[in-house]
Amino acid sequence: MRVVIVGAGEVGRSIAANLEADHDVIVIDRDERIVEELTYSHDVLTIQGDGTTIETLREADIERADLVIACTDSDESNVVICGAAKTATEGFTIARVRRRTLLETWEGSQGGFDVDFMVCTDLLTAQTIFRISGLPAAQDVDAFIGGLVQMAEFEIDADSPIANQTIRDADRYDSLTFAAVFRDDEMIVATGETIIQPGDYVVVIGSDDSVRNFARDLTCERKNRDEIVIVGASEVGFQAAREFESHGYHPRLIEHDPDRARAAAESLPGTTVLESDATDVEFLEREHVDEANIVIAALGNDEKNLLVSLLARRLGIDRTVAVIENLEYAELFETVGVDVAVNPREETAEEIVRFTRTTRTEKVAMLEHDRAEVIEIEAKLDSDLTGRTIQDSMAELPAGVVIGAISRGGDIVTPRGTTVIEPGDHIVLFVDSNVLDAVIEAI
Repeated sequence: MRVVIVGAGEVGRSIAANLEADHDVIVIDRDERIVEELTYSHDVLTIQGDGTTIETLREADIERADLVIACTDSDESNVVICGAAKTATEGFTIARVRRRTLLETWEGSQGGFDVDFMVCTDLLTAQTIFRISGLPAAQDVDAFIGGLVQMAEFEIDADSPIANQTIRDADRYDSLTFAAVFRDDEMIVATGETIIQPGDYVVVIGSDDSVRNFARDLTCERKNRDEIVIVGASEVGFQAAREFESHGYHPRLIEHDPDRARAAAESLPGTTVLESDATDVEFLEREHVDEANIVIAALGNDEKNLLVSLLARRLGIDRTVAVIENLEYAELFETVGVDVAVNPREETAEEIVRFTRTTRTEKVAMLEHDRAEVIEIEAKLDSDLTGRTIQDSMAELPAGVVIGAISRGGDIVTPRGTTVIEPGDHIVLFVDSNVLDAVIEAI
């Protein structure tokens, strides 16, 4: 596949790094320094120029492009890039935007602006925050098959009920599959004999109810899950509050800027907006923020989000989620005590990358910075999986694959060795990134 990426920020670089091994990738950016850096660090063709102009796009051989990804920092430029590309190619166009209003306008126009797919960074981030917040102890959560199936990653504490047990002993949940264990720098594809150790990160795939039951057993919740505090009425913070509202929650939103606080209060009827500095300890104690189950730091500044998260920890908050712009900070945040760090650009890259997969791949979720992927496919008649038991099918696939869940006619089928996969089944697989291409070719 020939892929043209316009914009070499964190999103563009992440996509380029993911695709360079298997696709012809061309990256366009205005910044000469960034273009030179990419030339030496990635196996891609780089072009310095303005991607909104047809001349620059033609320099990238846009006529031959199968996929055009516009991911500059300007929403308007990304829409223009897609429109310009469509004058010269029939390739699929993707525009990355930050404003939800632009996404809603595009959806209302039934795919207008010559944009085939639009992804809203802030909305994706808010949806990720909501999913993670709903599962205690979860480090990563994603939904598959229209929400029927959940994939979640959990850190195992020393006092966890499954610590020091084998997978076989821990496997006591209906419709739940243990897919993998991440231990330090090692990824272990789960088998019945794998021992779960304290400090491990365990990936499970299963029905929504089974994953929630598993999460509850891992923790002892002392506080009301409905007590949610969001710090910062940034676009991500605003969208997160809106997401919680849409699911029946009544979060509290703390915003220091009076104009922004007023605008949030007018637009979020189900949210209590508090105008104050979130680092004011007396205010936090007076408003009983310490009684919250979770604090979400979304101030639009990494350092401030870290400060708020650490302060929340000091007040005794059980769980903290911080939005980070710099992906390199993720490990630092989690090392010093932030439970989950969510990077908007990584969420966006993950959503876009699925369009470079075979058309059978309906959803992609990346784990541990692309060390593994969880993918959703529909079983076809000519698939190596169809019409065979899982045990026989897995014998034909490379090591590093786990079938996590199957949906048949809207019902969840728990995968077992004797389960026969039928045409039309929706299958969720955990796949080691090292064997991903071989697996996709086989299925």
